[in-house]
Amino acid sequence: MCAADTQTPDYKDTLNLPETDFPMRAGLPKREPEWLARWQKLDVYHRLRQAEGRKPFTLHDGPPYANGHLHIGHALNKTIKDMIVRSHQMMGFDARYIPGWDCHGLPIEWKIEEQYRKKGRDKDQVPINDFRAECRKFADEWVDVQRQEFKRLGITGNWEKPYLTMDFHAERVIAEEFMKFLMNGTLYQGSKPVMWSPIEKTALAEAEVEYHDKESFTIWVKFKVVNGGDLDGAQVVIWTTTPWTIPSNKAVVYGKDIAYGLYEVTGTPDECWANVGDRYLLADNLAADVFGRARLGDDQWTRLRDVTTDELAGLSLQHPLAGAEGGEGEWDDLRDFRAAEFVTDTEGTGFVHCAPSHGMEEYELYRDLGMLEQVITYNVLDDGSFRPGLPFFGGKYILNRKGGEGDANKTVIDKLVEVGGLLARGKIKHSYPHSWRSKAPVIYRNTPQWFAAIDKVVGDGLDTHGKTIRERALTEIDNVNWVPRTGRNRLYSMMEARPDWVLSRQRAWGVPLTCFTKKGALPTEEDFLLRNPEVNARIAEAFEVDGADVWYQDGAKERFLGGIVNPEDYDQVFDILDVWFDSGSTHAFVLRDREDGTEDGIADVYMEGTDQHRGWFHSSLLQSVGTTGRAPYRNVVTHGFTLDEKGLKMSKSIGNTIVPQQVVDQYGADILRLWVAQTDYTADQRIGPEILKGTADSYRRLRNTVRFMLGALAHFDESDRVEAEAMPELEQWVLHRLAELDHKVRKGYGAYDFQGVFQALFQFCTVDLSAFYFDIRKDVLYCDGDSAERRAARTVLDLLFHRLTTWLAPILVFTMEEVWLSRFPGDESSVHLIDMPATPADWLNEPLAAKWAQVRRARRVVTAALEVQRTEKVIGSSLEAAPVVHVREPETLAILKSVPFEDICITSDISLTKDPSPSEAFRMPETDGITVVFEKAEGGKCQRCWKILPDVGTHKHADTCKRCSDALG
Repeated sequence: MCAADTQTPDYKDTLNLPETDFPMRAGLPKREPEWLARWQKLDVYHRLRQAEGRKPFTLHDGPPYANGHLHIGHALNKTIKDMIVRSHQMMGFDARYIPGWDCHGLPIEWKIEEQYRKKGRDKDQVPINDFRAECRKFADEWVDVQRQEFKRLGITGNWEKPYLTMDFHAERVIAEEFMKFLMNGTLYQGSKPVMWSPIEKTALAEAEVEYHDKESFTIWVKFKVVNGGDLDGAQVVIWTTTPWTIPSNKAVVYGKDIAYGLYEVTGTPDECWANVGDRYLLADNLAADVFGRARLGDDQWTRLRDVTTDELAGLSLQHPLAGAEGGEGEWDDLRDFRAAEFVTDTEGTGFVHCAPSHGMEEYELYRDLGMLEQVITYNVLDDGSFRPGLPFFGGKYILNRKGGEGDANKTVIDKLVEVGGLLARGKIKHSYPHSWRSKAPVIYRNTPQWFAAIDKVVGDGLDTHGKTIRERALTEIDNVNWVPRTGRNRLYSMMEARPDWVLSRQRAWGVPLTCFTKKGALPTEEDFLLRNPEVNARIAEAFEVDGADVWYQDGAKERFLGGIVNPEDYDQVFDILDVWFDSGSTHAFVLRDREDGTEDGIADVYMEGTDQHRGWFHSSLLQSVGTTGRAPYRNVVTHGFTLDEKGLKMSKSIGNTIVPQQVVDQYGADILRLWVAQTDYTADQRIGPEILKGTADSYRRLRNTVRFMLGALAHFDESDRVEAEAMPELEQWVLHRLAELDHKVRKGYGAYDFQGVFQALFQFCTVDLSAFYFDIRKDVLYCDGDSAERRAARTVLDLLFHRLTTWLAPILVFTMEEVWLSRFPGDESSVHLIDMPATPADWLNEPLAAKWAQVRRARRVVTAALEVQRTEKVIGSSLEAAPVVHVREPETLAILKSVPFEDICITSDISLTKDPSPSEAFRMPETDGITVVFEKAEGGKCQRCWKILPDVGTHKHADTCKRCSDALG
């Protein structure tokens, strides 16, 4: 016989090796667009809407602004929404998602103005409807751009018919919602200090403001006491960080419970604005600090006596500019001097200068006293400059035209120095409100504005949850489920303390305040506002046909009023609505009016960032309770902000921004979606190159798990299926885990806990499956013939496949489609067209799970012991081992003997004994009572399954064990 005839046959081709075309490398950036095109061709979203008998579930989209490419916050936001929608759809709901865009307002108008400035054009010279047309075109273009960028992330929804706040029907409904405030008596015109952007020349809402550090001038100013008896000539000192408000000062206030004293200067340094003999009234807690600011040493001033608040109540004060040459008597009247609750002695001087036109606390104080007419000034114009006729300061700007420091503060300080009105000056860095669009500081400025009164009884009869807007809002907050719960507390505290809603903006691009005022009437008079249902109906009908532009057409007033009232008797209002009113009204023209809206006009979920507690959540609640009496949402889900890997806020100037498109181009959208699923979105999240590498590694491990399943399921059909009760214990244990996970996944998705869902599935795939079940069952799957164990294992893999693909599909939308099509190809096939399969409750088997927890505990000791031998090069494979396992507890020993423990440990043989453990045995501190003594397996190596067994070579097929020889036939 020749040498070739004595060689062992190559049994590789006789094994049931995995068969799959599913690639190890995903190639997501290239392949994802193919699936997007496929879904569009299948019309997946609308096909799902055709299913009957499903309970509707609607996530209402908070509209982003249509004014630029997406940032990472957009990607996080839309991906969370998509996971909510897809998971609820696959759990049996009719889950609807109508994407929307905010198209009006300053963000877009500002962009058009920037274009004008670059071209040297003057906006005010352009007809208003031409300007509005450019804003509309700009928004429309960016809607198309953002729509494609969102779709590239795998976001499902009614992309063909989104909602836009600039659609004519939307503009009609926004106007109608405004006119409900007009008709129910909560709309009024008032003049009060509001946050004002001099750069943008408009009022701002709190949600349009962000806080940044700003260096401000700080001054200590002297107000002389007059008619004060022995205090005559003494100086009350105030401190302010807004010198520009001094020309508008009308009063000084003190605290009723603060200890004050009379102080005298006894000596001065060379450079000082105090003189020996000067007397000052100061809060005792702050006197030393004030004199230090004035450069006076501790030995250069002394305290003369107490000054009671009763004494203060009888004093009058003189403005430091009183009697100044050229002042034209502007400041000659005595200043009001009284107690106020908001004065403290924690900083400053213990006295507060009041310019009620530029401070809300001062405004409210004098409003409640009925003295507004005496203290309101109009010194500051809309561009932040002083009115031309203001002595000394006319034409000076608080901010320059780029938002930097203007010349007003310096001019005021210099004038105070000149008239001897300054005691000290300096600078301070503090947190200060800035417009989040122009990034320039804002000011408080008294202007006539339109407000919704939130503490006035709403005259609409919808008082089930309260008679005022505030009462209704506070009641409804507790009727909503908040995720996380802290969102409730945040919004509740804001709603408790908020002032009336400023509805008006002095801009051009938006829905106008569709109302008319009677000429000659005062805002406080009953007939000041025209409240006429017929007029309102005309406006609404016109907006439906031609949009809000009709308000600005020539003859608009006559068109709306003619034949109903005399147009000459009324003035038309041309302010536009706060853009938050637009987005706050979306529940009406999306949820209420659309066929794919909701029956009751209420959304199941609103989901946005935590900043929307003062933005969209806030305005939507105010608007809805003001017109319907209830909240527009049942659940509110909130996510945090996205930071870089170091926890820093992303900034283009720092260079730490992550652009979604770059992540998609490098890794694919599924990696970005997986990052979202892995993070706790309810807090601030971090993202960066290293974090994305870790996410890609998690993805690779998951991909390997599903690839193994696909390979092992090749040619599986129904004839291979085994009933659960006929399966080995190991398979029954996997079914138990599936039943556990089914409950956890559905509960997690229902609670919007994607991190919890993903962590449970990832742990299951990597620990329970890849490192345990698959590792054990490779031998049966590859080497068995048509055995009961192999059929059971493949049945379990089939059950695993259907659950893992559907459980993970809301997160990994592209990959799970690829996985599904690898097994079920076809023109009409898609994982996104099916539901998560029902999982039988009787798969749960707690006693079996407890038993297999013991088995796995023992297995860990054995595998650790073998790893030591592998590291020391004693063995190369665990199949070379036949360890002896010493088990102290009889119950544990019985459990291990009741299962094929050598197969579970992937050894050729194993011995289980209750004999005492020898000293050289391997042991693990955390697994007391189980030790392992290493022994090598005896016998020959089966050339088919590689087990080392005594019977190898004694069967029909050369160099095989009995199992493999039988499998070969």
